[in-house]
Amino acid sequence: MTESAPLRVGIIGDGFMNPGFFRKALEEKLGDRGATYKEMELGWPLSVKSTKKDPNLTIGEFVGRPEDYFEFLSDIDVLVTHLAPITADSFIHAPRLKIIGVSRGGPINIDCVAAAKHGVAVVNAPGRNASAVAEFTIASLLAETRNLVRGHLNVIGGEFKREFYHIDHVGPELCELTIGIVGYGDIGMRVARLAAAFGARIIVSDPFKQLTDEDRALGIEKVELDDLISTADVVTLHPRVTPQTRGMIGRAQIERMKKGAYIVNTTRGEVLDYEALYDALKSGHLSGAALDTFNPEPPPADWPLLKLPNVTLSPHIAGASRYSVTKAAAMIAEDVRRLLQGHEPLFPAR
Repeated sequence: MTESAPLRVGIIGDGFMNPGFFRKALEEKLGDRGATYKEMELGWPLSVKSTKKDPNLTIGEFVGRPEDYFEFLSDIDVLVTHLAPITADSFIHAPRLKIIGVSRGGPINIDCVAAAKHGVAVVNAPGRNASAVAEFTIASLLAETRNLVRGHLNVIGGEFKREFYHIDHVGPELCELTIGIVGYGDIGMRVARLAAAFGARIIVSDPFKQLTDEDRALGIEKVELDDLISTADVVTLHPRVTPQTRGMIGRAQIERMKKGAYIVNTTRGEVLDYEALYDALKSGHLSGAALDTFNPEPPPADWPLLKLPNVTLSPHIAGASRYSVTKAAAMIAEDVRRLLQGHEPLFPAR
C-alpha cells in the first residue's frame, strides 16, 4: 500500500466505542493522506447483546455473525472495530484488507492466526480502560465499606434513618486496611497507587510481575497468593481470565480470608466462586462485597446473592468512561499511521 494509493477505512463501532471518535482520531493522525471512510454503528449495548462464546468459532465476545460483515469488508484497506467478529472466512471476503485495529485490551473477537496467514496486521488497545477500572474499583470499595448506596436508598425512600451512624453499621476507613491486589497488571498497579494515597497498606500477588523502585517507595509488598488471602482486609481481583486463574478464588480461599474482610471483583466473573461468596456473606464471615462482574452474566434475577444487604452491585460498567474511548481511538489511530508508514506498531495483538 503506497502513500499515493487511495485508502479506504471502515469503522464498525457501537453505542460505547462510537465510530465518530475513531474517525476523528484517524483524520488527525493520517493528516493529508487521502482517505475515505465508511462507518457502521451496532446496537450494542442497548438493543443488541454480544455472544460471549460460540463452540463453532475460535473467537469470543462479539456482536452478530461473521457473515453479517462480509459486504462491509469487501472494499476496505483498514478496519477499526470493537466487537465485530472476524474469522478465517472473513478474509476471503476482504481482498484489500491489510490492517485491523481492535479497540479493546485483548482482540479475542479476531482470528489473529488467520489474519497473519493473510498478511493482515492486527493491533489493539491494551490498558485503554485501566484508569477507569481502577477508579471504579476504589469507588466500589468505598461505596460498600461506607454505606454509600444503602444510605442513598435510605434517603430517597423518605426515611432518613440514622442507623448507618450506629457503631454496629459503620464501616472502616481505607487507611485502616490492608488491601490485597490479585493481579498486578495495568489495572492492579493503578489500584495500588490510588489505595496508597488513602494510606492503606498494599500487598500484591502476581507470579509474572516484579515490584519496581516506585512500588517499594510506596510500601507495596509482594506476597504469595495464600498469604494475601489470609492477611488482607480487602481482596480485590484483577487477573486476566486464563485456565490458571479461572476459579482461583474458590471456597477454600474464601474460607481462609479474615473474618470481616471484603471482596471486590471488577475483572471477569470466572475467577470467583459466587456460591461460596454468598455463603460467606450470608454467614457473616465476610463483611461485604463490591461486584461489577458475575458468573453467569447477567446473573439470574432470583439469584440469592442479589438479595443480600451487604453487597454493592453494578452491571459490568467499571471500564465505561469517555476517556477510555478517546484513549483507545488515539492508540489505534497512531498504530494505523505507523503501519501505513512502514513502521512497527506500538501495540501489536498478542
